[in-house]
Amino acid sequence: MLFIGICGASGSGKSTLSEELLKAIGSSSTVINQDAYYFDYPDKSFEERAKLNFDEPGIFDHDLILQDVSLLLEGKPIQKKVYDFTTHRRGHSEEMIKPGKVIILEGIHAFYDQRLCDQMFLKLFINVEPDICLLRRINRDIKERERSIDSITLQYLSTVKPMYDKYIRNYIHQADVIVTRGGKNARIVDILAGYLRDAIDD
Repeated sequence: MLFIGICGASGSGKSTLSEELLKAIGSSSTVINQDAYYFDYPDKSFEERAKLNFDEPGIFDHDLILQDVSLLLEGKPIQKKVYDFTTHRRGHSEEMIKPGKVIILEGIHAFYDQRLCDQMFLKLFINVEPDICLLRRINRDIKERERSIDSITLQYLSTVKPMYDKYIRNYIHQADVIVTRGGKNARIVDILAGYLRDAIDD
């Protein structure tokens, strides 16, 4: 069983790369989205939750991620975690995630917790120009998260860009492989999938 980490800026293509790798590997695989592990703040109002910094590392429940990854690596299923970005609250799912031959953790702070990094067989960093990431983020947030241009702009300037400069861009130094051109880089997907298939068979 192989544990892979995929890190990069918001909008860089982490989820896309995860999906492309799953298809290319061809073996049973599991993806964990770090976005599903935001801390819940049920006692805060919607307005208060909306003002939280969702791009700083402490907003994620790293202990819970570690717990779930550890269970999967032990061959045990976990309950799927979900998060509602329209209300900024954790959701509930009855779906169970079964361990696969490859486990992928993808997120903006996938490399933040050294306990997780120490268990990763391979660490991938997606390096995409910030302006491209911003355009992708705008498109996603309007279509999938019901955000306005004004709210996206405010969040980008107040938290997304500062946290990228302070933390996320520096994760590149922890990566084993740097992926350019986003998650649909077919050549790198084929190379990585071949390498991972060989590692699974060893």
